[in-house]
Amino acid sequence: MRILVTGAAGFIGSHFVRRLLADAYTGWEGAHVTALDKLTYAGNRDNLPASHERLEFVRGDVCDRELMQALVPGHDAVVHFAAESHVDRSLDGAGEFFRTNVLGTQTLLDAVRDSGVERVVHVSTDEVYGSIDEGSWTEEWPLAPNSPYAASKASSDLVARAYWRTHGVDVSVTRCSNNYGPHQHPEKLIPLFVTNLLEGRQVPLYGDGRNVREWLHVDDHCRGIHLVLDKGKAGEIYNIGGGNEYTNRALTEKLLELTGAGEEMIRRVPDRKGHDLRYSLDESKIREQLGYVPLTGFEEGLAATVAWYRDNPDWWKAVKDGPDRAH
Repeated sequence: MRILVTGAAGFIGSHFVRRLLADAYTGWEGAHVTALDKLTYAGNRDNLPASHERLEFVRGDVCDRELMQALVPGHDAVVHFAAESHVDRSLDGAGEFFRTNVLGTQTLLDAVRDSGVERVVHVSTDEVYGSIDEGSWTEEWPLAPNSPYAASKASSDLVARAYWRTHGVDVSVTRCSNNYGPHQHPEKLIPLFVTNLLEGRQVPLYGDGRNVREWLHVDDHCRGIHLVLDKGKAGEIYNIGGGNEYTNRALTEKLLELTGAGEEMIRRVPDRKGHDLRYSLDESKIREQLGYVPLTGFEEGLAATVAWYRDNPDWWKAVKDGPDRAH
C-alpha cells in the first residue's frame, strides 16, 4: 500500500504521516508514505522521521504539473493537506493562497485523473461556511467565505467536487474546526499565545475577544481523516469537529492559567478585517456513518499542548517569525 500525502511537513500533515508510520490506522499498517512538501515557512522537515524505512520525502510544489504527473502514479491513495492556511497572511497577499489552494488542487487532481489513483481525501476547513450566529453548520450549508483564505479553500472544495462529478475521481472532502496540538506553527492563536507567554511577552487579543471558535485536537482530526479515507464515499463532504466552543477571551484565560501568567499579559489590538464571529460544526454525519468519536478532552489536550511547547523551545524558537499575529 502506497499513500501520497501533500503538505506533509506542516502541522496536520506531519501528524498524519507520523501516525501512519506508527501503524495507528487500521487497514493501513505497513503503508509506504510519499511525503510531498514545498517547505515554505510553515513546512518543517524536522516534523517528519528523517530515516524511516517506509517514508520517502519529496520537496516540491503541488502546482508543479510535471512533478505531479510524475509523482502521483503508483499510489493507492492521496491525502491532500497542502495549502496556505493563515487568514492574516491572506489579507496582506491573497495571490499565493489562490495559486496554491485552487491551482494546486486542480493540478493534483489532473494527475490523479490521468494516473487512475483509486482514492483521494481533500482536507478543507469550516471557514468556507462563513460565520454562524447560532446553531451549527451541516455539510449542506451554503458556502459563504469571508476572507481570501476561506474563499480559496471554498474554491478548492468546488474543484474537488467538479473532478468527482465530471471525471469520476473518487474524492471526499473533509471540513474541520480549528486544530491545536504539538508542532503547530506559532503564527496561530494557541501556539502564538503560549510561546509569547513562555517568553514573558504579552499576547495580542483581537477586539473584545468575543469571537467563538470550536477546537479540535490534531490527533482527533487525523483519525477522522483516516475514517473518511477508509470508509468515506466519493463526492461526499464530512465535517470533523471537536465540540469545544470557546470565546477567544475564555481561551486566553485558560492559557494564562496554564502558563502562570496574569491578566496584564493581555494586549488588546484592533479587530481583524472581516473577522468571523462564530464557527460551529454539526459533525453528526461522520459520527453516524463512519463511527467517528473525538477522544481528546479539551482541558487535557490543551494542557498537554502547553507542556509540549514548554518542553520544546528549540523547535518553536527556530520557526517563530514576524510580528504578533492571532487567528
